[in-house]
Amino acid sequence: MDSKAHHYLSGAQQAALVILRTLIGWHFLYEGYYKLMLPAWSADGKPLPPWTSAGYLKAASVPLAGVFQWMIEKGWIGWMDNTVKISLLLIGLSLILGLLTRVGCWGALFFLTLFYLLAIPTAGSPQPGNEGTYLIVNKTLIEGAAVCVLLFFNTGAIAGLDILLARLKSGRRIPSRGATIDLSPAFSRPGKQDEMNSQSRSDD
Repeated sequence: MDSKAHHYLSGAQQAALVILRTLIGWHFLYEGYYKLMLPAWSADGKPLPPWTSAGYLKAASVPLAGVFQWMIEKGWIGWMDNTVKISLLLIGLSLILGLLTRVGCWGALFFLTLFYLLAIPTAGSPQPGNEGTYLIVNKTLIEGAAVCVLLFFNTGAIAGLDILLARLKSGRRIPSRGATIDLSPAFSRPGKQDEMNSQSRSDD
């Protein structure tokens, strides 16, 4: 949707979109923050091990998982884990602040699509360690659809730091659009300066 299309939305509709973006942003931000803070201690004093995606990737059985399992065997798991943690944190900040919102939405959509394809729910029955019962549609897919809505409506043009960036960019372009023609003698047509000098001498 065009960046000006949000003007056709009511105030309540715009607020709902910004709230949706903020909630999704918080989800990504805290996921990244929590993973970065590990290892740590739980509230009841038990040690929490460092987070790693190795177990999740090894348990995946879809064809795409073979690529990541090969990367684990090559010793890339540390790089992969750090990429996920930092990316989740940055995506969360982007969506909450409304800063580079489209980039944040595309990043969120990339990871949600990746997580979904690595664990498509096909059992249709409760699975150990999983919350709820899903068949094809799960929370990851629903959140991905919500991010698509944010992309379609370009919520960065409704509220957020993207508006400030747009104004700053617009301000830099104003001088070039508002440039004036210098009418000083140096830019006058040939002979004009001589006529002006002659007129000045005749007045004297």
